Amino acid sequence: MNLKKLLAGLGLGLAVLASALAADEHGHDHDHDHGAPAQEAGAALPRFAAVSETFELVGIVNGTHVALYLDRFEDNAPVTGARIELEIGGAKLDVEAHEGAYEATLAEPLKPGVVPVMATVWAGDQDDLLMAEIDVHEAEHADEAPVPAWRRLAPWVAALAASLAAAVWIVRRVARRARTGGAA
Repeated sequence: MNLKKLLAGLGLGLAVLASALAADEHGHDHDHDHGAPAQEAGAALPRFAAVSETFELVGIVNGTHVALYLDRFEDNAPVTGARIELEIGGAKLDVEAHEGAYEATLAEPLKPGVVPVMATVWAGDQDDLLMAEIDVHEAEHADEAPVPAWRRLAPWVAALAASLAAAVWIVRRVARRARTGGAA
């Protein structure tokens, strides 16, 4: 057994593992961000979309705040000046126009589960009833920080180092036996 070849192979394995650790730490798309600002990963806000032949209503719920966007279905043009009656989970909400969109306020945040949504829209001479559902998920592991790459790979690095140490010990033991003529 050639000690230099064994050590070189184990050293190469350790270098590849360290390289993988460094690449994972910086993220797989490190060179592919095209200058876009980094965004924090997080849970998406609950939302719904209700569509008819006339209108398309999208709602985004952030705590007790509900942002509504009303467009015409045929050309996706925003509908301003409409009157909207909104009911979420059986609670009727007051809807107000606000800067090209609409807003409403819930009495309390939505509970996890599927929540029915019903909206009646009056815009000019058109009116429509729109229905949808919001699927609200419980925030799972919201308090937990992501595990750094070095912590995920640390057991593998330790195993490789232990293997390297064991290989060196075995090679030295074999070399010592060869020098002493097999008597240990």
